[in-house]
Amino acid sequence: MTDFIKLVNSWSITQFVHTFGGLFEESPWVAERSWPSRPFASFEHMMNVMKDVVQTSDEKMKLQLLCNHPDLGARISMSNNSVQEQAGAGLNSLSPEQYNEFSKLNQEYTSQFGFPFILAVKGHTAQSILESMRQRNQRGKEEEFHTALKEVFKIASIRLEQWLVQVGHEHEHKFEFMPFEVKQRTMFYGKGDVWMYRSYVKPLTGIQSIPESSFTGRNNILFGLNIKVAVQGDEFLPSFIEGDNSRVVATDSMKNFILKHAADYGGATVEGFLAAISRRFLETYPQMTKVQMTADQIPFEDVPVGGQGGFRASELVFRCSQNERATAAIEAQRKGNQVELSNHFSGVADIRLIKVKGSEFAGFVKDEYTSLPETWDRPLFIFLNINWRYEDPRDGMDDQRGRYVAAEQVRDVAAAVFHAIRSASIQHLIYQIGLRLLKRFGQLSEVSFESNNRTWEMVLDEVKEGEGKVFTEPRPPYGFQGFSMTRDDLEADSSRSKKEGEA
Repeated sequence: MTDFIKLVNSWSITQFVHTFGGLFEESPWVAERSWPSRPFASFEHMMNVMKDVVQTSDEKMKLQLLCNHPDLGARISMSNNSVQEQAGAGLNSLSPEQYNEFSKLNQEYTSQFGFPFILAVKGHTAQSILESMRQRNQRGKEEEFHTALKEVFKIASIRLEQWLVQVGHEHEHKFEFMPFEVKQRTMFYGKGDVWMYRSYVKPLTGIQSIPESSFTGRNNILFGLNIKVAVQGDEFLPSFIEGDNSRVVATDSMKNFILKHAADYGGATVEGFLAAISRRFLETYPQMTKVQMTADQIPFEDVPVGGQGGFRASELVFRCSQNERATAAIEAQRKGNQVELSNHFSGVADIRLIKVKGSEFAGFVKDEYTSLPETWDRPLFIFLNINWRYEDPRDGMDDQRGRYVAAEQVRDVAAAVFHAIRSASIQHLIYQIGLRLLKRFGQLSEVSFESNNRTWEMVLDEVKEGEGKVFTEPRPPYGFQGFSMTRDDLEADSSRSKKEGEA
């Protein structure tokens, strides 16, 4: 089991969310926000992290999580997990009298509390569930809100237990509930390293001006992406268990599909491209129910050429850059006859910033294992990945809305904050960067970070002339950090600053 949790710890955020995004009903954000807390010591530790993510989220998100759960006994469309759980308690075969009573109690409960009645139904019967509904309908709203969250945690723990049984692994620590037979499975396939280059894509314009960045847009004369696509659908099951490929779309065909429809794209952003292609996949192939696409943008830099009046950008010759790159991920799924966006994030990866002085690290725990000295003026070299999510995903897909946040701007904000503040730690630095991003871009709902400390090792602390020092590459072990922030953090920081100003 220890080896298996190590494997899970090595997964990308896409695979982690793909696998564990359904533990909490229709709320993949719980898994996404838990992923930066790797490495997990055990699956019990992973579940505790997920519970903490929910507990520390704002009240609006908690309420939405509760509202994502279907009414017990209802004859409506619901997730496969909920279908199987309710069937296990006999709720798919209610008598007319029982169905009417469930409907009546569900309606009374929702009207009183503002969210559906939630119960981990394993081990229950229809009658015991009805009795619980009658009792809990008499409680106060605050008490019932906390009870509902506890039931959500029980349901998530049961689902994780089911998954562990499905993959055939015994685990060291038993959760509160014993595992039972699982109907759900992980099933997807796709194509990676689809390199797409298109010339003369629509230029990116209308970028919101901010003080930290001179970036105003991209000419998009060269638009390059490294794309990965994964598709899901129950109709692909025979290809796994019977070798029946009659419904399988070959991954080579997926590659060709992406490349052909790249010519049709009329937008200017990576996010918009992925959303358009994902929708095309679902519209073309009815056996696909969900499409996940990620992409790294291949950065090309202008080459200056001389001419009358000085230097200007060539517009014919470009330099392929090895610097930071824009990233994006889109998940689209079929809901009835509609295709809807179910998850998204944008990002900038592999930012590398070195500050030669003006950073601190002191006041940390010191014990018999401590060999690191405190420092109040150190150089600091960081690797940084930053992801963000829009309050309205259309702001990232449609460049015409004038609310697109460019990776270049996020990079420049990070550099400007790094330059301006005297950070007490990398943790402190990324928090300040997050505050600035949320302040500058009101269209963002969340910002998250992965950072590495790659500070050089000092060899000589003085040179013959001036204040220079001599450094070399650091030893292989490196420190890392992960952190996510929402607009609640910005509001809390503003409140703290206001109170300090009044004191």
